[in-house]
Amino acid sequence: MADGMHVSFSARLRTGLLAGWTVLVLLFLVVPILIPVVLSFNSERFFLFPPSDFSLRWYQEVLGEERWRASIVNSLVVGFGATCLATVLGTMAALGLDAPAFPARRLARALIMSPVITPIVITAVGSYLFAAQVELINTYAGLILAHTILGAPFVVVTVSASLTGFDANLMRAASMCGAPPLHAFRRVMLPLILPGVLSGAAFAFVTSFDEVVIAQFLTGATHRTLPLQMFTGLREQLSPALAAAATFMMLLSLVLLGVTEILRRRTAQRVARARIPA
Repeated sequence: MADGMHVSFSARLRTGLLAGWTVLVLLFLVVPILIPVVLSFNSERFFLFPPSDFSLRWYQEVLGEERWRASIVNSLVVGFGATCLATVLGTMAALGLDAPAFPARRLARALIMSPVITPIVITAVGSYLFAAQVELINTYAGLILAHTILGAPFVVVTVSASLTGFDANLMRAASMCGAPPLHAFRRVMLPLILPGVLSGAAFAFVTSFDEVVIAQFLTGATHRTLPLQMFTGLREQLSPALAAAATFMMLLSLVLLGVTEILRRRTAQRVARARIPA
């Protein structure tokens, strides 16, 4: 009896310590993110924590001033363009790497994943030298291509993970039924790997929307993105408008990830219903 009580007490103690440590880790990760959110509602022209009074004046400035609005539009245009390209190219690359007959798959995968492990400044210098040769400096196209290089590896990873659970016999059955390869991919494979495609697209968009180093090399005043505008504000005029812009970026990322998760669950439910025999 006493031994049982001792074991129960030890188990509860371990559970309590684990829960407390988990809370501490979450606080360590979340608090630095929440502080800019609180500062964005500051009514003063300087950073004051906690704010003496709450106001929306800095959100009005971010959404009202032309330089902030233009940077938001630039980030959205570049982000969606890079996401579309990265999703298409990354999905195609993942399908190729999954093929057993693909030669030198390990080398090809290492080259595709190299932008993730290469220092960003090296990628930025290389992108600048290439864009300067083809006259893509300070253009949407140049920045979209550079951000596609950064986002495509994430799509490759997520789609490759989805392909591990895909039954290749389904594509063979569709081919035996007379379906062309593109039609079979669209009607058979894509619905099953769509969660991985959507997750990769979300990561690609967040990567592009948050990038600042390459934007410094490839853009000028007319194509300045939101992160670059914030970085410039840190050097020129430090104001709570930066916290409001940061909050806007975090909110957009959370909305995007939430929509992606909803679509992923709906796709999984639809696939599960389709697998249930009538």
